[in-house]
Amino acid sequence: MTDWIAAEAQRIVAAAPEQLERLVGVSSPSGDLAGAEAAIAVVRTLLPPGAEIERVPCSTPGHAEDFLARVRGGGERRLLLLGHLDTVIPHADHRPLSVDGDRLVGPGTVDMKGGDVIAAGLLRALAEGDGAPPFAEVVLLLVNDEEWRMVPFAHVERFAGFDACLCFEAGQLGPDGEEAVVVKRKAAGTLRIRAHGREAHSGSAPDKGVSALLALAGAAQAIASAHDPQGPDALTAVPTILRSGDAFNVVPARGELIADLRAESDAAFDRVTAAVPGEVDGARLEAELLRRWPGMDTRDAVAPMLARAAELLGAPIHAGARGGASDASHLAGAIALTVDGLGPRGGGAHAPHEFVSTDSLERRARVALAGAAAALGA
Repeated sequence: MTDWIAAEAQRIVAAAPEQLERLVGVSSPSGDLAGAEAAIAVVRTLLPPGAEIERVPCSTPGHAEDFLARVRGGGERRLLLLGHLDTVIPHADHRPLSVDGDRLVGPGTVDMKGGDVIAAGLLRALAEGDGAPPFAEVVLLLVNDEEWRMVPFAHVERFAGFDACLCFEAGQLGPDGEEAVVVKRKAAGTLRIRAHGREAHSGSAPDKGVSALLALAGAAQAIASAHDPQGPDALTAVPTILRSGDAFNVVPARGELIADLRAESDAAFDRVTAAVPGEVDGARLEAELLRRWPGMDTRDAVAPMLARAAELLGAPIHAGARGGASDASHLAGAIALTVDGLGPRGGGAHAPHEFVSTDSLERRARVALAGAAAALGA
């Protein structure tokens, strides 16, 4: 098995820069149909011959269908490899992959097209590699709406019977410099407040108006007062967007406030919503939780699997945590053996200068291969 890990890691690394260049060369912001289809066309070229391709409805209406690639074997266990193809960088800011020393730089490199390349390489290694662990089924699922999804994740029931899920968001290091994976994430929420006031001329009759902007400012303060990162829920409540007013000389009658919420449990979000008043100085406020992603904590369930993966790797693997949201959190409630953070290491996520570290590719490929082997019972 260690020979298989070493050989397949080298094969993944040898192909990764060119594959990542082609995948990053496609601008695929969430919701862009042409970009999603172009990215999927690249992914098709990365798959092992004979992989069964299926397109399934995306969680978010109006998006391109999500992509499934399946290989079947003669073993007993079923493994899901999870990733996403959408990015947050708009077409105007997109640029092709470039090399800057140890860095492969470009939009979506680390979040998460670099992880997609390793996932596709792992699928090939399991399907074709000499000495690969036996499996009944391995499925690669790539979705097209992870970055901006505001609706429930559509694929939980489809994969609820699988034995393990490996997600390829960016990798990281442990406290002592060892390779790490992610087994704990906070819940994530997006809170929207809409304000309804009354227009009036801001110069001749300002007191006849009811300001939606001032009401939203009060709501922002109420949300911020719930912020308690050191508390029992590790709750962060951060107003992030405020829109109100259409003219410089009119009391604004309408507006919208967005806040980002994170906590150990999504139950804490209800406390933030309850803190928003229904009315401020005559302006009516409506609070709605647009996005509610569950937290993830698979530390206990995956500990034996990670211990076995470390044995196969010949090096420790740290079970780490991360604050950002991931689709792994949705699957963790249905698949006990869920591990995230199996992609390459890098930085600058969600920015044009986003990058993957080339020095991390082989180490991260080895971690992914060892994790898959352990999940399949090797």
